[in-house]
Amino acid sequence: MSGYKLMVQGTTSDAGKSVMVAGLCRVLARKGIAVAPFKPQNMALNSAVTPDGGEIGRAQAVQAQACNLPLSVHMNPVLLKPNTDTGAQVIIRGKAIEDMDAVSYHTFKPQLLEMVLESFEFLGKGMQARLVEGAGSPAEVNLREHDIANMGFALAAKTPVVIVADIDRGGVFAHLYGTFDLLSDEEKLLVKGFIINRFRGDVTLLESGLTWLTEKTGVPVLGVVPYLHGLYLEAEDAINQQQLDDDTHFKIVVPGLPRISNHTDFDALRLHPGVDLCFVKPGDDLPPADLIILPGSKSVRGDLMALRDRGWDKQIARHLRFGGKLIGICGGYQMLGRSIDDPHGVEGEQGNSEGLGYLNVTTTLDTQKTLKQVSGELQLNGKTHPVTGYEIHAGVSEVNELQPVTLNGQLDGALGCDNQVLGSYLHGIFDEPDACNALLNWAGYQQQKAQDMSALREENLNRLADSLEESLDLDSLFSGIEGWR
Repeated sequence: MSGYKLMVQGTTSDAGKSVMVAGLCRVLARKGIAVAPFKPQNMALNSAVTPDGGEIGRAQAVQAQACNLPLSVHMNPVLLKPNTDTGAQVIIRGKAIEDMDAVSYHTFKPQLLEMVLESFEFLGKGMQARLVEGAGSPAEVNLREHDIANMGFALAAKTPVVIVADIDRGGVFAHLYGTFDLLSDEEKLLVKGFIINRFRGDVTLLESGLTWLTEKTGVPVLGVVPYLHGLYLEAEDAINQQQLDDDTHFKIVVPGLPRISNHTDFDALRLHPGVDLCFVKPGDDLPPADLIILPGSKSVRGDLMALRDRGWDKQIARHLRFGGKLIGICGGYQMLGRSIDDPHGVEGEQGNSEGLGYLNVTTTLDTQKTLKQVSGELQLNGKTHPVTGYEIHAGVSEVNELQPVTLNGQLDGALGCDNQVLGSYLHGIFDEPDACNALLNWAGYQQQKAQDMSALREENLNRLADSLEESLDLDSLFSGIEGWR
């Protein structure tokens, strides 16, 4: 495989692999170097839709933006979306093929390596560089057999590796040394450097440790990246429960469903200067709020049952009795209707579930998933607002409300006749400031303007790239790229 290639692996999940790849992609793109991101295998409930109607991890969507590239299913050829503690929907090059338990998938992986390498080769066409993100940790020796996510891929693609660790968690030298020590001799030869991420303080205090690590492993430390306060790049897995200043007044609550998907829908609200948004943990009551938003779900009927088991349905009813507003996005929209029917067992056992009944909508889950990017105007209450986003759902909904919500003249959701409940299939509906302001105004908020999410991503990608240029030995890292210097 020709062209420069580099894989970023981590000592743990959330060590900074996604962010590091995004930042390095932006560094190269700003130099005019054609670069593409890649992740062989991803496990996440947050996904993005490609122009041709495929599905990939959101981290690769952000990395593609860093590269100034359109999305491609080849950037993340294998996506796993967990639907139980032991099973997941397997998505190959953007299309769901079937649900598998962990054991079945492990035996299936050898069939995927050739396809993954083909996608990697496809991405290399016309590119000077490809940056690859690993998954989890390469030190998980129980998963070494048939591995396609870390060193198994790196060996097959003959891709050099850097290993990143998060010092903010503590134990950074144990993480790096232990990870390296657990690699095979063949794997160790691929490691060209270590990166320490999220450091607070004077880097000179680390120097003795950096020297020790290099002496013990023979691998150089290529840099120490500082902790960047307030850096925003969409999280792929963990819900960020950061709260804004206590003097904010407009309260938004999102119930934390067991199989919540695409929680990044709410980043624009979490970052809004006048909004206090919180995700509610299982076992906690829904606090008083101006607006409750039911999120998307990978298992809508199962999450609807969990919502009722926790008593949140009664608390939502009380919220509405007191005049609060309620929005459902995708699976949350389906829950707001009268019924959800799953005749084919798409998300579990076949059957029908009674919805919350706030919208005159019935949904039938279909084996063919809707996957499409959306850009246009949202028609709401007689006014139009520009929106961009995407749809990912298995359900087909029949709307009998007098006030359907339409997008470019096509049915997208529904607004209840009491003007208190609204549902939409559109992920990213809050990302465009005008649409976000309109929805917040509908819910009762009429003060500060919403955050422009696209502009915010650009600002933070450039801020991250600036930091990496200052803190990493990029000449050593990118010495194989023609035209780097």
